[in-house]
Amino acid sequence: MNMPNNIDMAKLMTMISQMDKKQLEQGLSKMSQMLSAEDKEKIMKELNKNTNQTS
Repeated sequence: MNMPNNIDMAKLMTMISQMDKKQLEQGLSKMSQMLSAEDKEKIMKELNKNTNQTS
């Protein structure tokens, strides 16, 4: 079963491979916030918006 908010691992690895150290640290910080936040959807939308701007 594929949940709609699960990210494709190949896509995730491609995104990570294109990040520099600073971007990766920011991404990990956001991920940490997302995992502990109550409003995960808001953070996911922000991450997706930021990812689309850098592509």
